[in-house]
Amino acid sequence: MSVEKATTSVQTAIGVAHSKLILIGEHAVVHGQPAISLPFPLVGVEAIAEYVPGSVKIDSTFYHGPIESVPESLSGLTTCVEATLDHLDLPHQDLLIRIKSSIPPGKGLGSSASVAVAVIRSLFAYAEEDYLIEDILHLADISERHAHGEPSGIDTLTITSELPIWYQKEEPTDLIEPQGDFHFIVADSGRMGDTRLAVESVTKLVKSAPRRIQAKLERIGEITHRARTALETASKHLLGQLLNEAQKELEALGVSDAGLNRLIYFARQEGALGAKLTGAGNGGCVIALAQNEMHSKQLCEKLKKFGAHAVWSFALKKNTD
Repeated sequence: MSVEKATTSVQTAIGVAHSKLILIGEHAVVHGQPAISLPFPLVGVEAIAEYVPGSVKIDSTFYHGPIESVPESLSGLTTCVEATLDHLDLPHQDLLIRIKSSIPPGKGLGSSASVAVAVIRSLFAYAEEDYLIEDILHLADISERHAHGEPSGIDTLTITSELPIWYQKEEPTDLIEPQGDFHFIVADSGRMGDTRLAVESVTKLVKSAPRRIQAKLERIGEITHRARTALETASKHLLGQLLNEAQKELEALGVSDAGLNRLIYFARQEGALGAKLTGAGNGGCVIALAQNEMHSKQLCEKLKKFGAHAVWSFALKKNTD
């Protein structure tokens, strides 16, 4: 698309992105261990790029106005938008980007990465250009570095995938095909976590007690390998046990607080095969594995009554195509 066309055409383009969940491997993945993440289609982002004369403007729940005046918390999005416009040879003007998100921020569900992916897709659609997945990953990484410092990259990969992701730094990314149906519940504690602070806290622990903490990170890595096997052999009870084991290690790393533990222990008490935090921790969400679809619905209702801020149930199903 030419610059002339971009500045004279009145048009609207839409980009969408779903959310993500870390099933297992949080924090250890930052230090070279594998992690498994799941696409989470129940919440997501829609971005609408629209020709509006004047400067580039953002319209979102958190900010409405010129892109050069966004608050510091959205500076990564600014950099991402500018890099995408440069990539597409579009002018930095005459553009309104509306962002509509159903993803609660700060809950470990990949909100910032989903926003970035949706916005990038909307700009490619606005420019009438096809994109490669590598383009999306590269441009979204710009935003993620602002949001999280040194992100693993797993959020963006999962948000652009329809299947669970096996991720390990400096190793080829792999897709996991579950061989059975797994019914999960995600419960929001109602408190925001801070991914950057949580990641930094574990990094400090690694430096202060390298042997002890490295052993815990390696243990999470071992559990993650076994969790992949559980998914690929439809071993629900084994997966539940592994989620519990991973939670024990995360508690030892100091990233699971009393509010998360309360939800986790309640879910187990009510029959969950396993439960743990998902994401950075110290706020955010927990994930629990239900016995079956009916139990998933029952557990959802019980968690709501118990005080979870929001609860979602979803199934990871065997691909029958």
